[in-house]
Amino acid sequence: MGKSGHSRGSRAVILAVLALGMAWFGPAAELSAGTRNVAAPPDPVERSAEPFGLFASHLAGGGLLAKWQGVQRRLDDEMVQLALCEGDPDRCASPAALQFLAIVDVARGRDGRARLGEINRAINLAIRPMGDLEQYGQIDVWSSPLATLTRGAGDCEDYAIAKFIALQRAGVSPDDLRIVIMRDTIRGEDHAVAAARLNGQWLTLDNRRMAMVEDAQVRNYRPSFVLDRDGVKRYQEAPMPVLSDRNLVSEAMSHSGIATSPM
Repeated sequence: MGKSGHSRGSRAVILAVLALGMAWFGPAAELSAGTRNVAAPPDPVERSAEPFGLFASHLAGGGLLAKWQGVQRRLDDEMVQLALCEGDPDRCASPAALQFLAIVDVARGRDGRARLGEINRAINLAIRPMGDLEQYGQIDVWSSPLATLTRGAGDCEDYAIAKFIALQRAGVSPDDLRIVIMRDTIRGEDHAVAAARLNGQWLTLDNRRMAMVEDAQVRNYRPSFVLDRDGVKRYQEAPMPVLSDRNLVSEAMSHSGIATSPM
């Protein structure tokens, strides 16, 4: 009886020690396991250098690229005319060229944001909004700056093209200039704006407003395409534009080109 009681007592002591050990080491073990399972902080999301921080891929062909290349060919002729008028204003035969040069000259006298704002304001005031159907009897006509200023009217891509070229001639690097085609999700139509990069931030120059807005602050628009001196890119993360009889930004679908709102 004494031995049995001693055995039972020994077992009780052992069980108590084990219980104490579990109580002591258990939480530490759980904490250690928990620490190993904590996920590392996610890496910062990589952003593109393009407006809106979205990556874009070059288009090798299609209607939209063809339209932009057509504008660039007409620009070659207009650059010659601008150079002649700038060299000898008194013999310049183009009032539109003189008007364009005057806008650029004022902008050159300003720096930074003030330069961009001057171009945005002056072009907005120089052109009245008018749709392609009303002006040309057809949709989706892209005009070069002097052609637009000669008529004194145009739609959103005409404003954007004129600002793009004016900013370049005013001294903004072509690497910091874009034209962005966006889908207006409220109006259900496509819209074009010029974009200029200043101190690492993209500002949108919109014919619908005098104030310039950073791309991160733009609301109710879905960027679809971005144009620069090298061609046209399609935003990779942008959903496909919606087709309608007024808006033909269906480059990736039908390669038919782009028609935009006059505003």
